[in-house]
Amino acid sequence: MVATTAAVGAVATGAFTAIVPALEDGTATAAAADAPYDTALASNSTAIDTAPAVSMVPVELAAESESVENHLARVVQAADLAELHAQQAREQAERERIADLIERGGLNGWIAEALQILELPQSLAPSVKKIVLAESGGNPRAINNWDANARRGTPSQGLMQTIPTTYKHYVHPEVKNRPITDPVANITAGIRYMIDNYGMDTLEAGGRSNSSGNYVGY
Repeated sequence: MVATTAAVGAVATGAFTAIVPALEDGTATAAAADAPYDTALASNSTAIDTAPAVSMVPVELAAESESVENHLARVVQAADLAELHAQQAREQAERERIADLIERGGLNGWIAEALQILELPQSLAPSVKKIVLAESGGNPRAINNWDANARRGTPSQGLMQTIPTTYKHYVHPEVKNRPITDPVANITAGIRYMIDNYGMDTLEAGGRSNSSGNYVGY
């Protein structure tokens, strides 16, 4: 009797024989032949987790970034420290220069000492020197015996040519016990008088000048 349903056939594989359905003509279908492998793989395979991957924090990169920031901070700190040391060196060199000027004396030393006492910048020295040379020629004992002050009996004296009352009022307290012809004390009085009456700009300009640019006494 001819069977009307698919016969069961045996298909030999290398390691085992698989029982697969056969067509009426006795041939096994390709799909049927693969079915046992699919079943076996399915039963023995490990399930794959398809959940989204968790984002990982790049610890090494973060540490590296922090290290760079620390390095940069150290570089900046070192630069600031180097500039501080350079500034301190410049200030020390300036102090030594002024001390040397004062020790040697003379007009430049007297001016330097007076500015130091007044706590004014040494950059004013050329302007002060211009005034001193115009007033007295740099002679601390110079006395004006011909102007109106002299005729009143109060001649201008010293490097900055101050009269006694002006000197007494404006001389710096630190040197107030020195005589009017003391070069340093006289300069402090003249500078303070000029700033008080004509302003710092006039001192910086080296004294008063007329429209022609010529020096005018103060």
